[in-house]
Amino acid sequence: MKIETEELTAVLGQFNPWWRGDRIFDLPAWHRAAFAELKEWLIDPPTLRAIFLSGARQVGKTTLLMQAIAVLIGKKVPAANILYVTFDHPIMKLAGIEAVLKAWREREPKQEGLEYIFLDEAQFIRDHGTWIKHQIDFFKHRRIVFTGSAMPILQADQESGVGRWHSIKLTTLSFYEYIQLKQIRLPPLPAIKSIKELFSFSSQELLHIKERAHAYVGHFHNYLAHGGFPQTALMNNVVQAQRLLREDIIDKAIKRDMTALFGVRRVLDLEHTFLYLCLHDGGLLDMSALASNLQVSRATAQNFIDLLEATHLIYRLPRYGYGKEVLRGRYKIYLADAAIAPAVMLKGHSFIEDPEALGVATEASVLKHLFARHYRQNVRFSYWQGKGDQEVDLVAEISDQIIPFEVKYRTQSADIRSLKGLVAFCSEKKTDRGYVVTKSLDDFGILSQKDQNAVPIFRIPATLLCYWMGELELNQHT
Repeated sequence: MKIETEELTAVLGQFNPWWRGDRIFDLPAWHRAAFAELKEWLIDPPTLRAIFLSGARQVGKTTLLMQAIAVLIGKKVPAANILYVTFDHPIMKLAGIEAVLKAWREREPKQEGLEYIFLDEAQFIRDHGTWIKHQIDFFKHRRIVFTGSAMPILQADQESGVGRWHSIKLTTLSFYEYIQLKQIRLPPLPAIKSIKELFSFSSQELLHIKERAHAYVGHFHNYLAHGGFPQTALMNNVVQAQRLLREDIIDKAIKRDMTALFGVRRVLDLEHTFLYLCLHDGGLLDMSALASNLQVSRATAQNFIDLLEATHLIYRLPRYGYGKEVLRGRYKIYLADAAIAPAVMLKGHSFIEDPEALGVATEASVLKHLFARHYRQNVRFSYWQGKGDQEVDLVAEISDQIIPFEVKYRTQSADIRSLKGLVAFCSEKKTDRGYVVTKSLDDFGILSQKDQNAVPIFRIPATLLCYWMGELELNQHT
């Protein structure tokens, strides 16, 4: 659509204050774990590719872009050679990318050196995959960073991106990042290189950690209630935070993005699908029951699940195994952040008092932290079902390691009788260790087992696991 150049340049001027010599205001002094990776690929890339920063709405992608731009300005990159534009803006969306670039250069003539183009919510650019492929192939003087909160599932775009862009996945805030964002001062915990180190800690060292960790527990529950979205994490009133989060997810991510990008006509059915998942968070997905509840075909229900995964709102875990064992198994569905279900249902802080809801929220948070820590290692997550009622919540396959995690976030201490599934899996798959994620700080240390030759299992409180996973995620890039 034709948009007057004057109108375009006026909006671009608001997006790019550095053109006027103004600084970028309200940038946090600290950086997310993903920032170091973004900076590396922007300043000194291993190979020439665009950078794709993906994540849900309001997860902090724009802040990362602005922090990267601040770095470029600090390195004396000419302000005229830096362009930021969000295609979430109606004028930008209507004008199209080529008109935006033309307006940019009419207002700010190119200076010597590389050009840096930051495209926010690039899924609204028509044929964005083909356009970015063309830029990488033929415009070697440009560095392109683009974000997406709901990238269309198009095979053509996936093929275009092979070898053309490097993907960085931005999850919601880790518990460690939440502490940093809110500037909460707590007794320092020892830094570790891996949770495997904990097996070698003495009882005195574990006691020392436990004493310091007491101050973290209340903040961990607040983190589960407020969630890992930076804007809502900073709000003191949990009800207001949940209302804002519900609006962002239901009204924007589902109703608006799904209609605009995927042409979803049955938006109400899609919303009901998401509400169904909120009520069954962390559970096995019964596709027939879902389709029956929605009164839609199984194929339609499956398509809705695919779309929700594309908008970074859910994780899907297959059953552990290979071949028919996996194909016949149902998926487990987890929401992308522990606070989403309570927010959508507007439960306030009451879910903290509900042991079952709190356990599900913790399980979802554990998965998110493990995923964020290890996804660059091509980790595969699954769940395991054995004979009878034997099961394991999470199985991480990292390189040649198989590491099981069972979440027991409850008042009762985790003992060998409540961990039959975990013990059976460790024995059957011959793992070198296993973990049970607990609630109480007293439930911390190597699990006592009668069989001296049994696979060692470590009990680790969820508060500590999530904190350390977030810290390790940050340290692997710094």
